[in-house]
Amino acid sequence: MQFHARIWRFFTVVLGALMMLWPALCNGYPLFYPDSMTYLNDGRPLAKILFLHAPRGFTGMRSEFYSLGIFFFHWNFSAWPIIAMQALVTSYIIWLVVRSLAARLVKLQFLALVAVVSLTTSLGWYVSFVMPDILGAVLYLAIYLLVFARETLSTREIGAVAAISCWAMASHTTHWMLAAILCALLGLLLLLRWPPMRECKRGLAWLAAMVLLVAGSQMALHKYLYGAATLNGNRMPYLTARIIADGPGRWYLQQHCGELHWAICARVNTLPDTDDAFLWDDDGIWQTSSGDAQARMLREEMPLVVSTLRAYPREQSERSLANFREEIDNFALRDFCPNTWMEGEIDRLLPGVHAKYLRTRQAHLALPNDFFTRIQRWVVSASALGILCAVPVLWWRRRWRILGLAAIIVPVVLANAFITAVLSEVDSRYQSRVIWLIPLLAGMIALDRFNCRNLPEAGGVLSRFRGNRSASALSGF
Repeated sequence: MQFHARIWRFFTVVLGALMMLWPALCNGYPLFYPDSMTYLNDGRPLAKILFLHAPRGFTGMRSEFYSLGIFFFHWNFSAWPIIAMQALVTSYIIWLVVRSLAARLVKLQFLALVAVVSLTTSLGWYVSFVMPDILGAVLYLAIYLLVFARETLSTREIGAVAAISCWAMASHTTHWMLAAILCALLGLLLLLRWPPMRECKRGLAWLAAMVLLVAGSQMALHKYLYGAATLNGNRMPYLTARIIADGPGRWYLQQHCGELHWAICARVNTLPDTDDAFLWDDDGIWQTSSGDAQARMLREEMPLVVSTLRAYPREQSERSLANFREEIDNFALRDFCPNTWMEGEIDRLLPGVHAKYLRTRQAHLALPNDFFTRIQRWVVSASALGILCAVPVLWWRRRWRILGLAAIIVPVVLANAFITAVLSEVDSRYQSRVIWLIPLLAGMIALDRFNCRNLPEAGGVLSRFRGNRSASALSGF
């Protein structure tokens, strides 16, 4: 009986994953972004260096952990296994989240929730995207499971969720930063004796350990590859580009370059108005600078940022807050456009796939992303309003576990907008990759209410934290 139950759970998760892949199926192939080419390119040389002891000469600038992780799925042959893996991981984590709050009809509730969220939000689009973006939201849901719903997981499930969390955390710098912020926030709530944190010390300790483990792993890998133990590896001067585009950085350089000997001062008369122009234009400052000049700009970045903040604290704060406000509401599905350079790289990195890509909707600008952007905006707005109205009721009913889920999702959506807009740029992709968590939370609140009304005997059990794991968890999946 237990074996058959596990089989049915497995097929339920697979069905949920298939639902999430509808944008790729509609497109005719997984969705690409220019950065996708870098991730596809970097896996093979990394594997050779780390496992075959090839000479070190790697100069990648994106997450080595994501590049290496997806390489064992695509092998420079096809991108379908990458998004299949992403869909299964996402479906599995959402399954565990739903199971943590539902005592019965878990499969039906899970499939209904996945169907609605996949069709009305960015969830399916980012699962179908060859980028680490989807793993951020997966990480934050996994943190909820480890901290607030640990007793609903079996020992094997705890290990699986922890492994997924570590990989997701290492797959993008912002994922690690937001995990660290959540760790600090939950630690503060624990000190303040917030009721949902009452039985969460062990889970919080696990989260802190994972944050430190990933940071140490990143630094060790970068020390081995590049000779410097850093979190970011071969990063770009995003902060320099940001404060120059905002204005205060440009003003400071224009006023003080006469007395400074910084590399950027050689280009002070051609400073661009946007961060993209600074970093990515073929004739922009970064792309046309020598390796030595780029290294100097990176070393001089923090002195420039600190000096600018001292000279223009109010102006930079106002500009940063304006960027933050713009990013919160900026979650259109825009980043699925064709790109000439990308098309050439596809032919090199995935031999034989170029012709398939040229037949996709993405290549012909025929994806229905504008239509689904409008749907998502309405769904997110209604969900946010529903959450706002539901929180006082949840508190009154002492629904601590789902309040814990809200304590993860709401701060992370806000913090994601702040970090990306203030430290990098205002871009719809950054907020779109996490905004689907808001409708997911609203759906979980609705399911929790349904369970309380129809299963009063389960409501009392699920509202309390227990030291032992639930029967549904011990039955395994």
